[in-house]
Amino acid sequence: MKQETRRCFLAKTAGAAAMAAAPGNWLLAATGAEQFTFEPDKCIIPAPRDPALWPAFREKLAQWREATRRKLKYDDSLYRKSEFAWASSSFACCFLMMCDETFYNRRTGAYLVDALLDEGKREFGGYDSVVLWHAYPRIGADDRNQFDFYRDMPGGLTKLHDIVDHLHKAGVRVYLDYNPWDTGTRREGRSDLDALGQMVRVLQIDGLFLDTMSEGAAAARAKLDAVRPGVIMEGEGAVPLERIGEHHASWAQWFVDSETPGVLRNKWFERRHMQHEIKRWDLDHTSELHTAWMNGSGMMIWENVFGSWVGWSPRDRSILRSMLPIQRRYANLFAGERWTPLVPTEQPDVFASLWEADGLRLWTLVNRSQRTVTGRLLKVAAAPDQACYDLISGLPVQPREADGHLLLEGRLPARGIGCFLGAATNHRDNATFAQFLAEQTAIAARANFDPTYPRRVTRWKTPEKAAMAAAVPEGMIEVPAVTVELTTDLRYRECGCYESSPPSKHACFDPTKLDGRESFHRRVKLERFAMDLTPVTNAQFAKFLNASGYKPEHQENFLKHWNAGKPPAGKEDHPVVYVDLDDARAYARWAGKRLPTEEEWQYAAQGADGRKYPWGNEMQAGRCNGGQAGGGTTPVTAFPRGRSPFGCYDMCGNVWHWTESERTDGRTRFCMIRGGSFFKAQGSVWYMDGGPVPADFAAKFLLMWPGLDRCATIGFRCVADLATA
Repeated sequence: MKQETRRCFLAKTAGAAAMAAAPGNWLLAATGAEQFTFEPDKCIIPAPRDPALWPAFREKLAQWREATRRKLKYDDSLYRKSEFAWASSSFACCFLMMCDETFYNRRTGAYLVDALLDEGKREFGGYDSVVLWHAYPRIGADDRNQFDFYRDMPGGLTKLHDIVDHLHKAGVRVYLDYNPWDTGTRREGRSDLDALGQMVRVLQIDGLFLDTMSEGAAAARAKLDAVRPGVIMEGEGAVPLERIGEHHASWAQWFVDSETPGVLRNKWFERRHMQHEIKRWDLDHTSELHTAWMNGSGMMIWENVFGSWVGWSPRDRSILRSMLPIQRRYANLFAGERWTPLVPTEQPDVFASLWEADGLRLWTLVNRSQRTVTGRLLKVAAAPDQACYDLISGLPVQPREADGHLLLEGRLPARGIGCFLGAATNHRDNATFAQFLAEQTAIAARANFDPTYPRRVTRWKTPEKAAMAAAVPEGMIEVPAVTVELTTDLRYRECGCYESSPPSKHACFDPTKLDGRESFHRRVKLERFAMDLTPVTNAQFAKFLNASGYKPEHQENFLKHWNAGKPPAGKEDHPVVYVDLDDARAYARWAGKRLPTEEEWQYAAQGADGRKYPWGNEMQAGRCNGGQAGGGTTPVTAFPRGRSPFGCYDMCGNVWHWTESERTDGRTRFCMIRGGSFFKAQGSVWYMDGGPVPADFAAKFLLMWPGLDRCATIGFRCVADLATA
């Protein structure tokens, strides 16, 4: 499959062959008015402001489409296959972080599929499809690959199959995620395509989401067809027109629309192609909703953005709830050939598209202004024996007649939408239509046009307390009480930092800044404590198990590197790994200690002078395990020249350390880990931080459940509270 080095990009323009079909741009002009360039190379073909130019704009759209389809010898045979028909009506796609606390309850060990669907129905109008997102931004902490992250979900692939089956029974299609940039972790011993094919077959997947890609290879289409009928490919970028016949859907990500609503190029080219509008860092989704509504296309519903909370406002939820039932009921209209963009309206800043088939006329309207618009909205040709309905309110309308036309009146809230249907007078007799209108009336009654972004509060788990030690315990070193200014750096990643909301920079996300740093300054008061001289070793953890009889509730990946319940021979003095945060807490509790806070850990590593590394301000060879010793852990005292000012070993490299910094906003639970490790995944900026890192560096580690949280690269050390000297 084609690989791309960036996740965040404006979607690609059409390829050379398509441009050959439309050499140059066309200039549209109105006498004494606006001059307008027709630009079919853009993902949204921008529309002229002047309504006098709209007929010519529509004519150019039709000419361009016909010429381009002829030039490309366009083949729509896959769109005509019944097994793929679902894609053209998959209007609402939910981007689901599988670590989301509202999807998996770690206390009960249960997936909350019904709760997910109920919340989707209540808040957004329901989901037609779901992307099961799994690995990023966690992948890269150790050598597990993207397929391992599916396998290591609670219950493994068997349970994931049950989840997919549950969603199918609810009428929801399911996408698997593919990360083409994942080349620096454990290899499968077979091609990614073969691994994907097996996953699709075992889980009974409906679609493949191509992360960072605009298109999949022809071999991917053949592989999917061989393992399961009707599996679509959906790219993150705009599919080149040459390949649109093989891709039934694509993201419309960060598309920039014109002031007058433009036309989605790929949707215009192939009316059955589904595009999901998404601007994942925006707090106002009305521009995306308008584009989808004017183009008969879909929306990506995504609030938990890789661990950052970007919730939808009540207004945006209300708009989508009204849109979706109409789109679903009249999906054939929106995928049909009789689409007229930009029909005249009766109000400034109000725009409309017309969709026709089978004696029906349906107008979709948007209000681009920040004011409520009431009164005359459309003037349309009268049709014999037709009744009109306002499908947003669910009520019939009685238009006034004038000169063989009907004047349709209504109310459009600020940034809101409207919809009128013209249908035969006996259309109302259809029992499902009457029920549909009643449901639309109920939806309209609960509309809330408050545009406020719904924030979430991130709460810190109260650290466990331990008995106060009268003296420094054996194997520990004293760290005196201090009030100190600490600066902590996090890599500028999409998962955010300490708070639930993403950093302000994310509002205009720039992939070139992913390797930048976000700094946090705080003045902290630390009481006198003792820190373990070394990370807890395999031998020490074995002693704990023998003495306490500890067995975690979930055994998956617990001490995965041990043999028959014993540490690997010769590695007794290596740091213990494959323990999660609760395993580490259990050990600390048994030892009469606790885990260090982030601030305690950092101060113990830096000392009073705030040095960059435990030994000084420069990275130096021979001071830590950065993977040079064969790519695994080393004994905890192997690098005496790398000790911290207080004498602590292994506070840089070898393994990351859990800290008592667990936080949650009710959707994302995470912990800050410190120190870096021997492992660093190579080849992509999207991997989690790895290798040795400075003492002031923290990595945000998203938590889900022990089977995933236990890694080959994360261990811990303990602290003890000391009585006042």
